[in-house]
Amino acid sequence: MTAPVAARNVDRDWVDNAVRLIEADARRSADTHLLRYPLPAAWSAGVDVQLYLKDESTHITGSLKHRLARSLFLYGLCNGWIGPQTTVIEASSGSTAVSEAYFAALLGLEFIAVMPSSTSATKIELIENQGGRCHFVEQSSQVYAEAERLARETGGHYLDQFTNAERATDWRGNNNIAESIFSQLRDETHPIPEWIVVGAGTGGTSATIGRFLRYRRHATRLCVVDPENSAFYPSWATGDREVFTGASSRIEGIGRPRVEPSFLPGVVDAMVCVPDAGSVAAARHVSKVLGRRVGPSTGTNIWGAFGLLAEMVAQGRSGSVVTLLADSGDRYADTYFDDAWVSSRGLDSTDAVAALTEFERSGRWA
Repeated sequence: MTAPVAARNVDRDWVDNAVRLIEADARRSADTHLLRYPLPAAWSAGVDVQLYLKDESTHITGSLKHRLARSLFLYGLCNGWIGPQTTVIEASSGSTAVSEAYFAALLGLEFIAVMPSSTSATKIELIENQGGRCHFVEQSSQVYAEAERLARETGGHYLDQFTNAERATDWRGNNNIAESIFSQLRDETHPIPEWIVVGAGTGGTSATIGRFLRYRRHATRLCVVDPENSAFYPSWATGDREVFTGASSRIEGIGRPRVEPSFLPGVVDAMVCVPDAGSVAAARHVSKVLGRRVGPSTGTNIWGAFGLLAEMVAQGRSGSVVTLLADSGDRYADTYFDDAWVSSRGLDSTDAVAALTEFERSGRWA
């Protein structure tokens, strides 16, 4: 009996220290900022509307996915799935893998990101710079099965962001993104926002915020914005979780060809399908206003938020809207901020730019 118990104690000591390291990292980084977006003051007499951006780009790994990666590691550690020799694996070529590679390195663990062979050199470099290793498959549809195979082969743990995102985060509080938003709004003119607007990649953020709103009995409604080719919007509209679009999203970080397990339609009050050209135009528009680049999914969020603000103005209703600045646009200098690249994807932003210009001028939304 003595040897097995001693072995378990060694693993438990390692897990205790791993959790301590992650919690200490969170305290060092404090919280992300809530920025007030500058809106024209005189759209309509007697109507006061405000837009706030929760700036997730200030996380040490540069994106909203830092929160998800932290939660997934804590979930794996506290469930006994991650130990001192565990190889950690994820199916991702984007910001999630970057953040997960960071936490794996923090704990001294090997991290493997499974991704299509077509993944850009820039994305690969971001993951490798955090200490991760990239493993390639020919087709994007193969990443899930390959991640599972590698986990079995190595005796490792597949983090599985698309399944575990909604269950890994404590949606009742514990400084999740929803609790942080409401704490930061406390002394504002409109501390309980009319809407919170987010996109869906895994569905974890919308699940956390939607549950929190109900648990705290806030009147705030949740709007999920979705890009073209994504299954989330048609699934929500029809109630069919088997929707499959067969196409990839052109807006990095959000949209999926299938409805992921972490997407909870029952906590979503409204959805907006945003044209991809609108996402790109809005990202560029906001970048000019803020004086720094924001990513394309932030453009999707802004497009949805502007529409809701215009509705409030038209109805003479004062209040606030909150959305997310998901990551920095510097990661996309050679894609969404490159005119030739945008044109090669067939994204004509002429109408979208006109809509954004008119909104800033009048508060009206096409």
